[in-house]
Amino acid sequence: MEVNVHHAKTNLSKLIAAVERGEEVIIARAGKPAVKLVMVAPPVRKSRKHMLGSGIGKIWMAPDAFSPETDLEIQKLFEADDPKFENLGPKPARKKTSK
Repeated sequence: MEVNVHHAKTNLSKLIAAVERGEEVIIARAGKPAVKLVMVAPPVRKSRKHMLGSGIGKIWMAPDAFSPETDLEIQKLFEADDPKFENLGPKPARKKTSK
């Protein structure tokens, strides 16, 4: 099908639908073919199947990575300069005082 520019501007949605159905659409200017509407190939999507588990064997974690001692050590590193967190960790045993 060949249409002029004015017709193409007012009926672009219909022309796109025609191209999607497989029709050839040529837009002419002053009766001379200027452009051809063609369908673009859809982008190739990567399957999620290939993405899952792609890091297996590439990452190693220490067995104690999530232990309470490690968490406490990390917390102390972040809050080292904050005076309200000076007493983190196990509290030392108090001495019994006699009255």
